[in-house]
Amino acid sequence: MASDSMSAKYRPPTPQGARLNVIAIACFLAPTLLGLLITAVSGSPFGVIVGALLGWVAMWAPNVAKQWERAVVLHLGEYKGLKGPGLFWIIPFVDTVACWIDQRVLTTSFAAEESLTSDTVPVNVDAVLFWMVYDPEKAALEVQDYAQAVSWAAQTALRDIIGRTPLTVLLRGREQIEADLQKLIDERSNPWGVTVQSVEMRDIVIPAALQDAMSREAQASREKEARVILGQAEVEISHLFDQASKSYEGNPTALHLRAMNILYEGLKEKGALMLIPSTAVESMGLGGLLGAAAMRQQTLSQGETPNGPVV
Repeated sequence: MASDSMSAKYRPPTPQGARLNVIAIACFLAPTLLGLLITAVSGSPFGVIVGALLGWVAMWAPNVAKQWERAVVLHLGEYKGLKGPGLFWIIPFVDTVACWIDQRVLTTSFAAEESLTSDTVPVNVDAVLFWMVYDPEKAALEVQDYAQAVSWAAQTALRDIIGRTPLTVLLRGREQIEADLQKLIDERSNPWGVTVQSVEMRDIVIPAALQDAMSREAQASREKEARVILGQAEVEISHLFDQASKSYEGNPTALHLRAMNILYEGLKEKGALMLIPSTAVESMGLGGLLGAAAMRQQTLSQGETPNGPVV
């Protein structure tokens, strides 16, 4: 089985230690300039040396945390508290900023390559995790690298979900799988002060041979459904013909008229001349029927019948 690939596109924690800012630079320049002034007046380099040393020590006291950041401060290695956002002061060389915690929503892209489903089908799954630090103290004290820990927890949880899910459920029930995956990752990361906002599966890749097999299976299933529908239509048509035959059974004239209508519809649809054998004319009685119709038409045109005028 191939090794898992992890492309963690998350925001890494800000490097440890204090950071330079405008206030820190001002704290360094003020004693240094004062030392230069003393040196210029007295002519001794002692003033500028002392001023630079004081400025270098003072510049580590002020720190500035952004609105979304919290600074974890240690006092001689012991947890002192959280600072920020904004300007805060520490005692140089006694207090240290262990790390800066970003409390915005972060994203982590993770994957599981060639993981076996419960029905032993190898799949490659890519997903994206949206998470945030809700407790900076736990994130700094309970785990060494909370961002990397969340990434590995997400990947192992994804492999666990895939291992107990069949392929059909994995392809069709993404919403439920995403919900289960979010719950599982949240249970593992909550002790670190991290909460999961959502998990989204981006892509599920199955072997090409299996894709072809599934395509043929789907095509066969659709053909089966089409044949079943056609058979049902034939059954309904046969029932209608049975009912029609009962209507024509005692009425040969109606049957002959229906036959003539079928011939007429065929000629009308095709738009061509149709030759009909004489036996068909005799069997349908078209000659006698047409003769009777002609005599009736002639009688009506004369305006009277053999027994008297037409009423």
